[in-house]
Amino acid sequence: MINHLKTMAEVLKSLGDEKRLKIIKMLASNVNEVFCVTDVAQQLGVSQPAASQHIKILKNIGILEENRRGFRVFYTINLDVLNEYKKDIDELFKKAFEKCQYDFSCDKCPYNNKCQ
Repeated sequence: MINHLKTMAEVLKSLGDEKRLKIIKMLASNVNEVFCVTDVAQQLGVSQPAASQHIKILKNIGILEENRRGFRVFYTINLDVLNEYKKDIDELFKKAFEKCQYDFSCDKCPYNNKCQ
């Protein structure tokens, strides 16, 4: 498995887009509802292919889950994964203000080698 810092960099890159943050907000604040690509595209004011690309990126990091119903695919937020990333981001910022015990030897650092 790739190391923890690379994973966190990928997560932060995926979250670093206004449209994707809006998708997360839309789904996380409506956990009892499901949304298809058309719904997401309408809410964002983008094309369906553009919405699909944003959804794909969020699915790749595990924040979104899909549920097929016939020919349609509906998306929901994976709150467990989202909360885990929140904890990781909080830990990342906490560690940013602490002196490195490993003299920046990332291969020795248990944080960098944390499995997810």
